[in-house]
Amino acid sequence: MKYKFKTKPYSHQLAALEKSWNRETYAYFMEMGTGKTKVLIDNVAMLYDRGKIDGALIISPKGVMDTWYSQELPAHLPNHIENVSVLWQANITKSQSNKLGTLFKTDERLHILVMNVEALSTQKGLSFAQKFLFSHKTLMCIDESTTIKNPKAKRTKNIIALAPRAQYRRILTGSPVTKNPLDLYSQCEFLNEEHLDFTSYYAFRNRYAEMKTLHLSGRSIQVVSHFKNLDELAEQLKTFSYRVLKEDCLDLPEKIYMKREIELSDEQKKVYEQMKETALADLNGKHITTMTVLTQLMRLQQITCGHFVADDGTIQEIKNNRLSELMDILEEVEGKAIIWAHWQRDVKNIKEAITKKHGPCSVVDYYGLTPQDQRKRNKDNFQKDPKVRFFVGTPQTGGYGLTLTAANTVIYYSNGYDLEKRIQSEDRAHRIGQKKSVTYVDILAEETVDEKIVKSLRKKINIASKVMGEELKSWI
Repeated sequence: MKYKFKTKPYSHQLAALEKSWNRETYAYFMEMGTGKTKVLIDNVAMLYDRGKIDGALIISPKGVMDTWYSQELPAHLPNHIENVSVLWQANITKSQSNKLGTLFKTDERLHILVMNVEALSTQKGLSFAQKFLFSHKTLMCIDESTTIKNPKAKRTKNIIALAPRAQYRRILTGSPVTKNPLDLYSQCEFLNEEHLDFTSYYAFRNRYAEMKTLHLSGRSIQVVSHFKNLDELAEQLKTFSYRVLKEDCLDLPEKIYMKREIELSDEQKKVYEQMKETALADLNGKHITTMTVLTQLMRLQQITCGHFVADDGTIQEIKNNRLSELMDILEEVEGKAIIWAHWQRDVKNIKEAITKKHGPCSVVDYYGLTPQDQRKRNKDNFQKDPKVRFFVGTPQTGGYGLTLTAANTVIYYSNGYDLEKRIQSEDRAHRIGQKKSVTYVDILAEETVDEKIVKSLRKKINIASKVMGEELKSWI
């Protein structure tokens, strides 16, 4: 393929372009860290240079949209392409309004609009996207396309309704199946409902899932009993997608997985057993109750991490061994480390402990309570400043879009049930630019909900690997 790329593509990126660049619809199922963002930008450039498009609508998770706008597009879009690039903001200032006006003009420039997927749940965001699509010949891309896997979600319905307005459509994700194979339907429907040969979600479900009826609280619900015909589904996907795994295409060092098991403290055991047996617990005169299984699981996990929220809203700390185990692990770590925690309370406690032991300049945070204008500085300081050794955050906030290759140790203080967040957060360190093996350490309380969470994630990976036609990987 002859094209004047701004940054030289790897061979797997070039192969992806050769298979897809002029296809109206295509899926880049490229594992995180393999550079799928660059492939998409090169695809946009090639179509623009051949007069096929003059607009690109990029829809991504909120935490990634600024990376597209301020880093990826400037890095990879060829210099000869004059462009107007705009980052969507719900609240528009006067100066921003002037720039937005140029976004809808028909001229020789490439017009690029980057929006967060959440905006498509709103009428304001939907109308803005519609106006852009009506103004240009457009390629429309959904980055991390599992954000539209729920066919009932408002944003999914709105995005699929917009799809026919775009001449070219792309989806990007390294993990198209994060919960079960039914995740694929809406993602592929955005591209073309005929790709999977089903014109309804229920027809698709009936082909690949066996359902059973449960009777709960006087009503009947349909749930998946098991999946079927997954080999057929894997073959179908190959007709309109390109799959890349890191071990197939990059000279990246290996991942190494370890467990560090801890025991619950006597106080934790007492409260944990109370909650497990009766969905009631009591500590220091503070009560906690749960009414559903999911809430009980959440409370049990909080207890294993050393705290719970009482019925009156107060947070009760419980003596535990998890934080001391983490500090022991950090003593063993050479260089920099990322620490992921499921609960904001734990991020706060971890940062305080590290600050006390290693000093305030040694650690940065990246979670829901980190001010928006501080987040990029924290990430940059971790990558570039040798004094900053520890990055503490939640996968919900920091697990997407960041490059954290300064670390080659990643510690999971606690896990959640979301496979996508686990995989995404793992690959902040294991991606292009990483020169060392990356070690992943899971802190697990023996014989508790911690082990059930890992088992749940393992089961999801088994299903995902089957659908994608891959050998099961060694994980955890």
